[in-house]
Amino acid sequence: MRDKAALMSVNSFGHLFRFTTWGESHGPAIGAVVDGCPPGLALDEGAIQPFLDERRPGQSRYTTQRQEPDAVRILSGVFEGRTTGTPISLMIENVDQRSKDYREVAAAYRPGHADYAYDAKYGLRDYRGGGRSSARETASRVAAGAVARRVIPEVAIAAYVVEIGGDAVDPARFDPAEIARNPFFCPDAAAAARWQGLVDGARAAGSSLGAVVECVATGVPAGWGAPLYARLDADLAAAMMGINAVKGVEIGDGFAAARLRGEDNADPMRPGEDVPEFLANHAGGIAGGISTGQPVVVRVAFKPTSSILTPVPTITRSGAASQIRTKGRHDPCVGIRGAPVVAAMMALVLADHKLLHRGQCG
Repeated sequence: MRDKAALMSVNSFGHLFRFTTWGESHGPAIGAVVDGCPPGLALDEGAIQPFLDERRPGQSRYTTQRQEPDAVRILSGVFEGRTTGTPISLMIENVDQRSKDYREVAAAYRPGHADYAYDAKYGLRDYRGGGRSSARETASRVAAGAVARRVIPEVAIAAYVVEIGGDAVDPARFDPAEIARNPFFCPDAAAAARWQGLVDGARAAGSSLGAVVECVATGVPAGWGAPLYARLDADLAAAMMGINAVKGVEIGDGFAAARLRGEDNADPMRPGEDVPEFLANHAGGIAGGISTGQPVVVRVAFKPTSSILTPVPTITRSGAASQIRTKGRHDPCVGIRGAPVVAAMMALVLADHKLLHRGQCG
C-alpha cells in the first residue's frame, strides 16, 4: 500500500520513477520535478527540447496560435551533464498569455470543460485558460518524459494520429517516415491531406474535432510489470486517462477483442532462437499485467476541444441560464498535439516499471 502522503498527492504519478507537475496555463511558468531518476545518465536541456518542440503550439494553422517557445531550464538534479540521483527540477516559462480573452469564462462555465467541476471541488478556480485543467500543463509531462527516455534507451517509442473527426488512416498506407512530414503526426499521406479540410472546416465553423492517437513501444523486454495491483497495462491506462481531454484508452485490440472468439484473440507462439516467436499481438504486448517482449500498443481517444466559438447553453456561477462562446486561441483538434504527450506518458510508465522490475528481480 502506498503511504498516506502519496495517496494525497494528486499532482504526482509513478512508483519509483515519480514526477510531479506544477503551474497554471496563465501563470509565470509551468514545470515538473522528477524524482527517482538513476544517477549518471547523460542529460541536458538539449536532450529535452526536441520533444517539447514537437508539442509546441503555433507551428501550423491546425493548432492553437499561442506563441510559446517552451524553452526548458534544468534547475536541479544535474551536474556536469549527468543526473545526480537527486530530484530534477524542470521549468518552462509562459510568455504569451492573453488572460483578457477569458473574462466571460470568469462568470459562466464552459460545458465540456472542467470549470464547474473545479468550482464544485475547490470553491474557486483559475479561469485564465483553465488554470491547471488546461492542456498547457502537458508540456511539463513531455519534459519529464524526455528524462524518462534516458532510463530506457533500449526502447523506441512512436506516437501518431490514426483518426480525426471519425476519418481513420488506411493501415495499408502506413508509412513511418510520413509522420514527421505533415502537421498531424499522421502516417498516411492521403489521410493527412483529407484532414486539412476537416480541421479547417471545423475551425471556420467555430467548432472542433476529436482524434485517436496510437502509441507503440518496441524493445520492451519480457517481464516488466506485475500481477494485479501494479499491472503495466493498468498503469498505462491511468497515465493516458490522466491526459487532458482523453476519454478512452485501449491496450492491444482493446474493445475489438470483445467481438472476437477465443482462438482469434489468442497470440499463438512458436519456438524461437532465444525467446518465443509470436504470430500475433492482439494483447498489445502485455499479458497478466506483465510485458511479453512484443511491442506495447496503446490507443488513446481525445474528445473534441471544449473551448469553441459556437454558442453553447450553460449557467453562470450564480446558477442563472446563459450562453457562452469561448474566445481566445485554441486547438481545433487537441488530439493532434496529444501525440507527443501520449509518447511521453508511455516513456514515464515504462521507465518506472523498468526500475520496479530491477528492484524486485535484479
